[in-house]
Amino acid sequence: MNGIDYLIDTNILIYILQGNPIVRYFAQEEVLAISCITEMEVQGKYNLLENEKSIITRVLEKCHIIDINYSIKQLTIQIKQAAKVKLPDAIIAATALQQGLTLVTADKEFSKIKNLDLLLISY
Repeated sequence: MNGIDYLIDTNILIYILQGNPIVRYFAQEEVLAISCITEMEVQGKYNLLENEKSIITRVLEKCHIIDINYSIKQLTIQIKQAAKVKLPDAIIAATALQQGLTLVTADKEFSKIKNLDLLLISY
């Protein structure tokens, strides 16, 4: 996908926003691919302060945000039928699968999903 190898999960994007050194490599990428679910989760945090909104906006500007399409919906259904995972996680995993990207996450629950190329960050 145009030189993009990774889909960044919500927890990794939050680590990037916090300046966590464990995700320094991904923070330095020119473009980050994220699911629209991650975009909504980060922007939808309750009671965001104005400076937090500004930081989120700046980081999201360097993101390639992948919307849900028919293929992603179908893969999401298959994932939900095969593994006991939350719907947002199933959508994020389906997005990575459909786009042929490695999912970068700190959430071990994603390891339940077969055929998902996963880079699990220990924190």
